[in-house]
Amino acid sequence: MKTLRTTTMSVAMALGSSVPAWAVDTSKTYSSGLLIAIFLAFCALLVVVQLMPSVMLLVGFIKGLARRTETKAEVQAAGPPKA
Repeated sequence: MKTLRTTTMSVAMALGSSVPAWAVDTSKTYSSGLLIAIFLAFCALLVVVQLMPSVMLLVGFIKGLARRTETKAEVQAAGPPKA
């Protein structure tokens, strides 16, 4: 059992150390031009423009919640209405 474990670890270490030799040079495969960069920039711009209204809505929602809890605290501090 111990020899099997030793052999397995030795093979794993030998294969693990030779993995970078199997890597493929992708500089020729994925050389994209200027048009691809412009397209990706346009996609990023669309995402940012769509995020802005949602962030503004979230900020307004949080402000509304804070204002409501302030008003509720003021009403409770004033006490019950006198008749």
